[in-house]
Amino acid sequence: MEEANEREKLTLVTRKSCFGLPTSCPNCLPVYVYLKFSATPFDLDFNLNNPDSDQIPYVESGTYVAYNNEKGGVIRSLSEDGFVDLDSQVRGIPEWISAKAMVDSWLADATIYELWVGSDGTSAHKIYYSDLPWPLGKILYLKQVHVVKQILGITKENAERREEEIYRNANDAFSALSTRLGEQAYFFENRPTSLDAVFLGHALFTLYALPETSVLRSKLLEHDNLVRYTEKYKSELVDSSGSSSSGTHSQSDPSSSVPRRPSQWSSKPKSKPKREKTEEEKKFRRRAKYFLVTQLVAVLVFLSLLGGSDAAEVELDEDDDGADYD
Repeated sequence: MEEANEREKLTLVTRKSCFGLPTSCPNCLPVYVYLKFSATPFDLDFNLNNPDSDQIPYVESGTYVAYNNEKGGVIRSLSEDGFVDLDSQVRGIPEWISAKAMVDSWLADATIYELWVGSDGTSAHKIYYSDLPWPLGKILYLKQVHVVKQILGITKENAERREEEIYRNANDAFSALSTRLGEQAYFFENRPTSLDAVFLGHALFTLYALPETSVLRSKLLEHDNLVRYTEKYKSELVDSSGSSSSGTHSQSDPSSSVPRRPSQWSSKPKSKPKREKTEEEKKFRRRAKYFLVTQLVAVLVFLSLLGGSDAAEVELDEDDDGADYD
């Protein structure tokens, strides 16, 4: 029994809290909600040192770790590895499978499009790069914009058409989910599943982290029952006090329920006297500097290679124009 209890003590590692959410990362919110729905005790911690890591979020329990970029994601890993499984009664339902696929594809595409391509990047910077020096944060942001365009298949030639497709698919997904939900408490079987967790993570991010000018946000707001559903579980799972909920926050967690509470990541109080840094703190600072330098070098290499490939294409085009086919 003691071993089983130890196994239940999970730590969810995410990106930091902002916008009044426990974590502002669109990939992290569904895992947070999933664990809350399952009433699994867990601590919440933040990783600020790897802003572009695709391993985040991840869950730790002793020597066990489930990463975002392995085995189909954290939720799937927790289910397959016997930690938390909310889908045992719905996996064979075709409608549930279709709805889950729709959220994982159409709504996920719309989210990353708005975050990285269809906006001015303010939300993305606050979530991922606000703790980095401005030049490095800007370079990493531009690098990620390029990556997302590749993922979504966006080019200069098809940018307008792809934007229309992405928003049309998202609108169709909202309509179908709104019809499916009706006035029920959950989408299927009157109980929470990973579909509820993933959609709620998406909806929370869309309503609270995206700007008021967001097209995706306006499309979601057209469906009153989806908005009520999101606000209901935000109140129950996010805004509820730690003592009455299953999730507890580590000391590194700024408030997830009170947006105006001063962040632990704000500037140091001027009245605080200087103290001698410990050896561990010095080592951490050296590692942080090393991380920033390596990231900068990686980005510069990436940009140089990208520029080189463009130059090669231009040179090749010139050679083709000047070729003599006599």
